Amino acid sequence: MSKNVRTEKDSMGEIDVPADALWRAQTERARQNFQLSQLHFPARTISALAHIKAAAAEANAELDLLTNEQARAIVKAADAFANHPDMSHFPLDIFQTGSGTSTNMNMNEVLAESVKRASGPNVHPNDHVNCSQSSNDVIPTSIQVSCVLALHDIWLPAIVHLQRTIESKAQSLEEVVKTGRTHLMDAMPITMAQELRAWGTQLHHCQANVNDVCERLRELPQGGTAVGTGINAPVEFRARFCEALSERTEQHFHPADNPFAGIAGQELSLQLAGALNSCAAVLMKISNDLRWMNSGPLAGLGEIELTALQPGSSIMPGKVNPVIPEAVAMVAAHVAGSYQSVATAAQQGNFQLNVMLPLVAYHLIESIEVSANAMNALADQAIADFTVKHDRLQEALARNPILVTALNSVIGYNEAAKIAKRAYQEQRPIIDVAEEMTDLKRDELERLLDPQKLTHGGIPGTSD
Repeated sequence: MSKNVRTEKDSMGEIDVPADALWRAQTERARQNFQLSQLHFPARTISALAHIKAAAAEANAELDLLTNEQARAIVKAADAFANHPDMSHFPLDIFQTGSGTSTNMNMNEVLAESVKRASGPNVHPNDHVNCSQSSNDVIPTSIQVSCVLALHDIWLPAIVHLQRTIESKAQSLEEVVKTGRTHLMDAMPITMAQELRAWGTQLHHCQANVNDVCERLRELPQGGTAVGTGINAPVEFRARFCEALSERTEQHFHPADNPFAGIAGQELSLQLAGALNSCAAVLMKISNDLRWMNSGPLAGLGEIELTALQPGSSIMPGKVNPVIPEAVAMVAAHVAGSYQSVATAAQQGNFQLNVMLPLVAYHLIESIEVSANAMNALADQAIADFTVKHDRLQEALARNPILVTALNSVIGYNEAAKIAKRAYQEQRPIIDVAEEMTDLKRDELERLLDPQKLTHGGIPGTSD
């Protein structure tokens, strides 16, 4: 036999495994069977899976299903992968058996082999590491745990940071008035602070939506084992497992009221994917607003100037592009595609088991990670330091015929429309045309058409 391999045995017989690999026979069979892509379970899911194995070992020791020595050995081995997972030991393709059994056994074998190499007690991948468990409850639980941890570690801090950055920028732009736009056409004036705070509120809605889903994800199906009945697991296992897991992760988890639903369905994963997709839509909106406002600098809107980060063309010297908003917009499109994948996968709950769990795990964690990175980039590299082109804003305001809307209550819609059309045709300031076509004095028109006052709403010319 080659020195580069060792022989392992499972219920199907013998198979050669790389000599230095921590995995054993079942993982090796899956590694050879599934070579469809270069995609793997995310490191965060592997970390959550290690936490699950450690928490299960602690619960099983309390219930006298493992010796204290076995449980301590499993926990010690799991801790190494829970804190800093070496992904070289988890080589399996994401496109594998739909229950994720191969990856569950990958973790079971790696932990058992780790205990063996540390000269620990007898620990079998199935009998001990997988005690009171099934792949059918472990993998759905790992999806929920990894998502809760990732949301709290990176996603929620990122969206809070983006909102705070937007609010800080808005506070510096309270008095900056610009032309509002609907249908991409000139509309009534707003302040730039009002525009930015709309973004902030949209993000707040997304944050609340994700928080709601996150709370439901804390209800774990672990302990339902194969089909939800909890066969081969003590009744007390579910509660003790959640207590141990909560202590390990410093996040509260509790048993699901109905473990059958958590194993057969993935509607909570779909709700999270939908919430992330809603946020992606807002990120797309913010990115496109920034791109439009930055467009030009001469032939576009040219209202703001984003910080120049890199040359924008291989052929046009001096050209600079809005690269961060463009990158974030692509992230938004990517997250939308991931949502569709999760939506399809969530439909594959055939009787007592969903059979697209690895795909769900992959897309949810990737969406959390990439959108968190996008929000931080948008905050720090686009919104925090853009500059306003005040002259361009004032020029556009002065020539905006839509300001005549403020005269509706004084001269009527039809007369105001005539003024707007003439001002547009002659490319003249609205106030000059209104002075010629009405009996209103210049000072009265200046009061009625003051863009700053118009950003406060109400009926121009009244005490309101």
